[in-house]
Amino acid sequence: MITGRSIKRSIAGLTLLLSLLNAKAQDIHFSQFFEAPLLRNPSLAGIYTGDYRIQGVYRDQWNSITNAYRTGSLNAEYKFHMGTGNDFMTTGLQAVFDKAGTVGLTTTQILPALNYHKSLSDEKTMYLSLGFMGGLIRKSIDITKITTDNQYTGGGYDATLPNGETMLSPNYATWDASVGMSFNTTFGPDQENSMFIGFAYHHLNRPKNTFYHNYSIELNPKYVASIGVKWSVDDVSSLTLQADHSIQGNNTETIGGALYSYKLGYDLDNNPTYTLSAGLFLRWKDALVPVLKIDWGHLSTALSYDVNISQLKTVSMGRGGFEISLCYIGFLHHDNSSEYKMLCPKF
Repeated sequence: MITGRSIKRSIAGLTLLLSLLNAKAQDIHFSQFFEAPLLRNPSLAGIYTGDYRIQGVYRDQWNSITNAYRTGSLNAEYKFHMGTGNDFMTTGLQAVFDKAGTVGLTTTQILPALNYHKSLSDEKTMYLSLGFMGGLIRKSIDITKITTDNQYTGGGYDATLPNGETMLSPNYATWDASVGMSFNTTFGPDQENSMFIGFAYHHLNRPKNTFYHNYSIELNPKYVASIGVKWSVDDVSSLTLQADHSIQGNNTETIGGALYSYKLGYDLDNNPTYTLSAGLFLRWKDALVPVLKIDWGHLSTALSYDVNISQLKTVSMGRGGFEISLCYIGFLHHDNSSEYKMLCPKF
């Protein structure tokens, strides 16, 4: 029996499919883009206060409507001092897993990264960073779950009929590479404020982007401009602004917003027990993203939810994607640790 609910779910699935086809040249992205820095720009690796950083983000989108997206990102970075000056080097690894749709379109990325931070001042934090990232991308689909026009007859759908896709492969692997540059510095009274600006060029080698045996179909290059500014409002609070603008083929995406942070505890200057943050981000013409974040010690976690404001908001009823992130930043306490350096890249 066909119900109104099943019709709505079918319409939602068709709408989602059309949106996937329209966005086939776009990369995986997160609303908590600030928690996946290497996906923004490989030269943002190492711009934090610590020797190493481990970050993970998980996204679950539109599963209340249909079997849509599940995406996870994990990055790890290690920063170390270079030479006798104030230069640093950061090595890193970015891993991404994404699964979407009833055919189980699965993407796995393993991308090592390297970033060199050149000091531009002996008196304050000021660095120009050049980063590279590249590695393996693997994609797969479940061909048994694909339906085509060839499987529909006068009597309706017949799963025993061949789908006619003789040139289709269930999986393929390709290589990818990205490069980026960023500038970060401190400013204001006692250099308590910080900022960065960066530009990245992703898919510079134009990797293959098709399950068919046609190597002329390539992934479009993506250009990303990023900016972040952190102001100290007073002794216990701060305001952080972050934004990205991306261009990939005919698609553009702009996302930005702010987090207000408040310290709690006894030693607020050196070691606050907690830092609570709340804010709002906007993905232009797509979603509003409220964010809650808490830092305690070396660990932080953030929760966010996309409120859909795009043309799909009628079908989705405003529901979008849920994200959770976890980050750990620490020091190794060795002689070469950035903990003992007066100047080092940070944000």
